[in-house]
Amino acid sequence: MIDKDKAMNILKKVLSHSKAELTEAVLESERLSLTRFAESKIHQNIDREETILYVRTIRDKKIGVTATGDISDEGIKRAVANCEAMHKYIPPDENFMTLPGPDPVPLPETRISEGTAGYNPQMRAEAVETIAGIAADGKLEASGAFRIEQKVLAVTNSRKVERFFAGSSGELSMTLSGKDGNSGWAKAYSPDISQIDISALADKAAQKAILSKSPISLPDGKYTVILEPAAVGQLLLLLSFMGFGGRTFYQHRSFMSGKIGEKIAGDNFTVYEDPTDDDFCIYPFDYEGVPRRKVPLIANGYGRGVVYNSYYAALMNTESTGHALAPTNRYGPYPKAMSVATGNSSLEKMIASTESGILITHFWYLNFLNPMRTMVTGTTRDGTFLIKNGKIDAPVKNMRTNQSILEAFSNIELITKEAVIYPQYSILMKVPGMKINNFNLAAEDEDNNKC
Repeated sequence: MIDKDKAMNILKKVLSHSKAELTEAVLESERLSLTRFAESKIHQNIDREETILYVRTIRDKKIGVTATGDISDEGIKRAVANCEAMHKYIPPDENFMTLPGPDPVPLPETRISEGTAGYNPQMRAEAVETIAGIAADGKLEASGAFRIEQKVLAVTNSRKVERFFAGSSGELSMTLSGKDGNSGWAKAYSPDISQIDISALADKAAQKAILSKSPISLPDGKYTVILEPAAVGQLLLLLSFMGFGGRTFYQHRSFMSGKIGEKIAGDNFTVYEDPTDDDFCIYPFDYEGVPRRKVPLIANGYGRGVVYNSYYAALMNTESTGHALAPTNRYGPYPKAMSVATGNSSLEKMIASTESGILITHFWYLNFLNPMRTMVTGTTRDGTFLIKNGKIDAPVKNMRTNQSILEAFSNIELITKEAVIYPQYSILMKVPGMKINNFNLAAEDEDNNKC
């Protein structure tokens, strides 16, 4: 991996070659170690390193942006020249104010755990062997992915910003499947991959798969559901895309627009962006070098705020919360590390308290229907069970939901006291399990117009 001295040397070369009024240079480097497996056998094992240099130059409010993987001296010169050449052809952005200046807040520069750094291909293969053995005991086959990432982000600009961070993390996901169409799923994340209990994770997936044989069909309707943390995280992820970003908020395309200070969810639902939580181990600053801040998003059901980069913060007459994405992105700022407030229950207590309901492991292919109403659609997957009289009664065929997320988070009856980190699309969410009433579900069959 690129160390601090080399990274900052590359970025300073960018500044030295630029003749623009303002210049920003961002270096992102990633080493990915990945083992994929299917039919209980490893079918892909890779170890690759990729480095991307982003250059952004501004002249007369004309903004040029380029990205390159060539970090040689000639590659750096060419990237700067290409960026500045754009100024001849693009119109000025009158809304642009300036690049961020330096912030005196000291930030950590390294967090690479020994457990993750030392987790070699042999150890990943042994983990797959353990998973495959547990699958075989249940007459199942295992598929999934075991990924370890070591990342570096370095930022500098002509206003004297200088930031560097190197971190690591690991993620293991698996699906154990039987010949009868039954399946169970489990996923875990940790900055220290050696802390993941592989056997326990595989046992969880195997148990769901074994219990999923001969599922029954249920009629369409509104159900009491118990969502495991992953299912909560998947709903939260889409909620963040639909409303917690500064760009859509500014453009009035966010469900949060006009709702700050208003009641939009249940009293017991609170979510905040908290990149300072050590459990996440994400970059402590954004792609503009601004320190990431803790931001209340929804507090006790009331809309509280969204996240900003410097551009949209200036438009909204506020300060950046440190959520700029890579300079080439066109989606604006989004949360990267959200936490949902916990309660005082447990999944076992939730099941025991339910006379009739459905336990949902996670959702599959959740997608937007109506962002302003936070409506989404998707199906349950890899472990859906009927609950009767406080006990799991029978497996259920996958069901489709057409549901407003905020409506669901307005009908929360119970929340677990424990939360786990669920990762998806490079976003981390610390989420508990939830018991939710009046949740829309419909049988999955040839009639696709249900709900």
